[in-house]
Amino acid sequence: MARSAFVVTEALREKVLHLAGLGVPQNDIAKIVGCAPKTLRKRFREELDRGVAEANAIISGCLFAAAKGGNTTAQIFWMKTRARWREQPPANDPDANANAGSSSEVLVLPDNNRDPELTRILQDAQERYFARKHRRKPRSSSGS
Repeated sequence: MARSAFVVTEALREKVLHLAGLGVPQNDIAKIVGCAPKTLRKRFREELDRGVAEANAIISGCLFAAAKGGNTTAQIFWMKTRARWREQPPANDPDANANAGSSSEVLVLPDNNRDPELTRILQDAQERYFARKHRRKPRSSSGS
């Protein structure tokens, strides 16, 4: 017995748009509307893309409004993600001056005083990583 053809209705289009905007995975949306994931992507491509884009725009607007309203966390998040700001080590940090002319990566792990043991473990791992990285560095031959 052949499977009946999947019929796309305006109500299904709205449902897919809404579910995609909520962040529901495509496989789950397919189950909800009663089709295969491949059929969903083929027949509802516009709704899947537009649902995600519209949701991102709404949340971005809310974040922006919160930042403008004085929410410091929202302001920091916005500046780090949208304005590409990043934190620098304090100017009086001796490690900052030691690496100023270096082209190697520097990862500064914050000590947030929440879990001293975890902070110590992460700092030790960082030191081991950079120690290995510096040992493996190929020596450049300078023609002098």
